Order: sequence, then structure tokens, then C-alpha cells
Amino acid sequence: MTLPLRQNVDGVLLDIRLTPNAAQNRIDGILVDGEGRPRLKVKVTAIAEKGKANSAVIKLLSKSIKCGRGNFEIVSGKLDRNKTLLIRGEPSEMENQLNAWLEQF
Repeated sequence: MTLPLRQNVDGVLLDIRLTPNAAQNRIDGILVDGEGRPRLKVKVTAIAEKGKANSAVIKLLSKSIKCGRGNFEIVSGKLDRNKTLLIRGEPSEMENQLNAWLEQF
């Protein structure tokens, strides 16, 4: 299965599909969207209002990946369910760390 990440000069880009207002915060596997792009399914209890869901997804991912919140930035899809996050760090090192992390899903 193709993973929802790719290297960038500043780190790694992670494609996600966010579901706000869920019953619990959780990472729910990998799906392939209508364009054929793999995305990590993430559910958060926060509502999609005033950036609350965006903050919640960054908090959840930073805890799960064990990487500081300051290393995360939403680079596309701030107002959309489909988002791309930049996780800053040395690109090949971050990619290896995230590949190992994604194996659990």
C-alpha cells in the first residue's frame, strides 16, 4: 500500500482526511480518496470552527508521532477535510520515522 507521505525540503508532507465532531480522537487507518491519493483518516472531537479541529489534529498527531507541535503546519486544506501537513525535520530521517509509525495502521 502506498503511504500518505512524501518528502519536502523542510521535512515530510502528510496527507490526511479529517473528520471533526467525532465521538473520540483517534487515527483510523489509511484510505485512498477519489483522486487516488492515500490519506491518513483522523477523527477529532473538536468542531470545525475557528481552527479548533485543526488544532486538535495537530495535538493528536504530535502526541502519537512523539514530535513537538511546533514542527507541524497545515500547508493546504485549512478549511477543508482533506489537508496536507508539513512535519518539519530532516526529510529522510522524518520519512523513516513516519513510515515506521504508519505501519501500525
